[in-house]
Amino acid sequence: MTNSDYLLKAAIKKVTEKLNEIVVEKIEEATNIAQDAPEIIKKEFDTLREAIIEEAARMENEMSTKKNTDNAESYRDPNLSEVLKEIQEIEEKIEQFNKKMNNYI
Repeated sequence: MTNSDYLLKAAIKKVTEKLNEIVVEKIEEATNIAQDAPEIIKKEFDTLREAIIEEAARMENEMSTKKNTDNAESYRDPNLSEVLKEIQEIEEKIEQFNKKMNNYI
């Protein structure tokens, strides 16, 4: 064998060893990832669930604020304001009546 034959065989041997080393390393990494995958998926699902709950709360608050704004705008109507005032007075009278009834019982 000539020096170039030895050089070629040595190059092939070292390249093969390096490729085997890389493949083994990547297989170990993939195994670790596969073992951690359920935990990673659970964390991502929990994060998504929390984001959905927060968005639902935000939307609920937004709708509540919008309803309050709508009610505030309806108070501007003088006839409606009078009716609401009368309803409030009736509620107060019912509350007073209930208190008196509870005192008798």
